[in-house]
Amino acid sequence: MTTVVEYDVVVVGAGAAGMVGALAAAKHGLRTVVVEKAAVYGGTTARSGAGIWVPNNEVLLDAGVPDTPTKAAEYLSAVVGDEVPASRLQAYLAAGPAMISFLLQHTPLRFAWMEGYPDYYPELPGGLPGGRSIEPQPLDANLLGAEYAALNGPYMATPPGTVVMDVDYKWLALIARHPRGLTTATEIVSRYLAAWIRGQKPITMGQALAGGLRAGLLAADVPVWLNTPLTELHVSAGRVAGVRVVRDGEEVLLTARRGVIVGSGGFEHNEAMRKQYQQAPIGTDWTVGAASNTGDGIQACAEIGAALELMDSAWWGPMIPLPTGPYFCLSERTLPGNIFVNSAGDRFVNEAAPYGDVVRVMYAQDAFPAWMITDQRYRNRYLFRDIPPLLPYPNEWYRSGALFRDWTIEGLAGKIGVPPAALCATVDRFNDLAAAGQDTDFHRGDSSYDHYYADPTNHPNPCLAALVLPPFYAMRIVPGDLGTNGGVRTDAQGRALRTDGSVIPGLYVAGNASAAVMGRGYAGAGSTLGPAMTFGYLAALDIAGSSGE
Repeated sequence: MTTVVEYDVVVVGAGAAGMVGALAAAKHGLRTVVVEKAAVYGGTTARSGAGIWVPNNEVLLDAGVPDTPTKAAEYLSAVVGDEVPASRLQAYLAAGPAMISFLLQHTPLRFAWMEGYPDYYPELPGGLPGGRSIEPQPLDANLLGAEYAALNGPYMATPPGTVVMDVDYKWLALIARHPRGLTTATEIVSRYLAAWIRGQKPITMGQALAGGLRAGLLAADVPVWLNTPLTELHVSAGRVAGVRVVRDGEEVLLTARRGVIVGSGGFEHNEAMRKQYQQAPIGTDWTVGAASNTGDGIQACAEIGAALELMDSAWWGPMIPLPTGPYFCLSERTLPGNIFVNSAGDRFVNEAAPYGDVVRVMYAQDAFPAWMITDQRYRNRYLFRDIPPLLPYPNEWYRSGALFRDWTIEGLAGKIGVPPAALCATVDRFNDLAAAGQDTDFHRGDSSYDHYYADPTNHPNPCLAALVLPPFYAMRIVPGDLGTNGGVRTDAQGRALRTDGSVIPGLYVAGNASAAVMGRGYAGAGSTLGPAMTFGYLAALDIAGSSGE
């Protein structure tokens, strides 16, 4: 027998999109519930760095960022192109600042400008070299009470006794090279001690964002049902009128008088869907998205006629397949003293380019397998993942086949199956470019974005350094992702659309369950979370303004 429970709004998924949508609905007086299939809330949001790209919000303007609606529109149009309707881009840019202001009013979240973190294409019209990204300030986990135990864990835990912000990684990577590295290391410990003295339990980045949103839902009395998977959307009288879920082993029909918001994430952990829609090589082992993201919400929407778009796409990023899981290679490939090569031993990309672009080039050029080549000088100088400079890489990395080492470039080439003469020629060529300070082959260092994670003490170009000191290392690079970004086609209000463009009444989709408003582009740090939160918010506003008839 099916239990029936009535609500105004039912939200599927307790990530950023779903929780913002649920909070906005509740604050408009609508009785709202969130269902989440995982045993934890926060989804990929809780695992993320929590950068948020929302132009012209009050945090940016208060910080003196020289942004304007005209600049933002010009830049976003240049990044996205004509793949996404202008109405969706306009809705995102118009509602994003209001969404941030709403969260500042109705949650304990506070945000800071990620000063100096450039837009990913700052040279495009409207791009800002100083960036538009913001991140949450540290949050006291005590605000969550018992709910803190149910928060999804981070992608990579910060060291005990520290409070690390996303912007700190730039300098921590340079701790052996730049005075600010040591200053930052001192700051992250000092923050923790100050919080500890106040009796606080500080959490940052995605933990802070997801925790802050959950705190907002607690204050608004919005229940979050964990371990409650969606089985299908409930359609009545031609509109989506609720969802069927399983809770405690029993089927429950949650009716939604005003609307359903699907914010259930992408399909990065659904091997069958990835093979159906995406280009080989592809793998569920190469994503850092939440394990619960298996496309359930997308499939449920498709079953009732929703159109799907961008299913071949993802928030791509080069990953190193370490035995502990894929490692998102961000600052490491920008720091001087490394190159990416293909199976022919040739460079094929600007290693410091935006991460999505690097993987798109890998696919376009069939650059598989790909390798990051470095030397001992690189190892001596820079933090790698959480391994301080000078220390050896773990033996497990070698045993897993993710890492190889040799005292000569020729020997290294033999170990990774690359033509020795070609790899030697590639390294010699790159070393000449590094000495000259200009990468005329792939233009690494030409964009100010390339310089963000680079080494300002390295001359003549902070992005380029020769590979000269043995032993030499090769790390396997695979086409990973932060999650898929194809899904249900939606309009400017977040309403799900059929293939003929008509609206499916009562159904809204936001976050990675929807086709990204960024298209195949990536405007800046937080281009996933900014739109996810904004369209969750827009969906709730549209539901609140509708009659439900």
